Amino acid sequence: MERLQKVIAQAGVTSRRKAEGLITEGKVSVNGVKVTELGTKVDPEKDDVAVNGVPIDKEQPVYFLLYKPTGVISSVSDEHGRKVVTDYIHSEQRVYPIGRLDSDTSGLLLLTNDGDFANLLMHPKYKIKKTYIAKVEGMPLRETVKQLERGVKLEDGKTAPAKVKVKKTEKKKNTSVVEITIHEGKNRQVRRMFEHVGHPVLKLKRETYGFLTLHGLNAGESRELKPHEVKQLRELAVT
Repeated sequence: MERLQKVIAQAGVTSRRKAEGLITEGKVSVNGVKVTELGTKVDPEKDDVAVNGVPIDKEQPVYFLLYKPTGVISSVSDEHGRKVVTDYIHSEQRVYPIGRLDSDTSGLLLLTNDGDFANLLMHPKYKIKKTYIAKVEGMPLRETVKQLERGVKLEDGKTAPAKVKVKKTEKKKNTSVVEITIHEGKNRQVRRMFEHVGHPVLKLKRETYGFLTLHGLNAGESRELKPHEVKQLRELAVT
């Protein structure tokens, strides 16, 4: 037997927290009977659970790693008809991105239909490292690098300590390639950090997410995560 909110989240309908809201609002029924009690236990195999009158599919959880191309929106649909990340995933299940990358940022993005898993990875208290390669204007001085490493004050708070390494400088073009590793997920964080220290980002790519890399993939290609990778990510999030 499983808690009702967990069963709803695992079916990819919504996150566990939002599922709790749906239950208390009286929008969930089990075997045709409305249930508003949080913590109600159900048998996912035998009980018929419906949200807003629609039965939840007993979907198999799926997990994908996508090399997101530049210019693609981290969403499942776009009202302006632009390309979205789910256009690149071939799955029977409805998947959605875990977190987001700006449309002008390329690189590693995870997608799933497992609401619990997505919440776990996105929870601010769990610190999964993400490495980005940024092409920036100008040539950051050592003191600037130290400033980024210590954390900079942005309008939504100070950033946590980061690892920063200047990989390459091009004097003629007055640009640099910088590797930065962070474990937070503030909106457009890397871009705002570099902007703050006077080196606006020209190009940005997420290279790694925890132990996962883009190895073997070209932009627009994806692969399913292996069961041991999913397990490892869960463990990584919690430790």
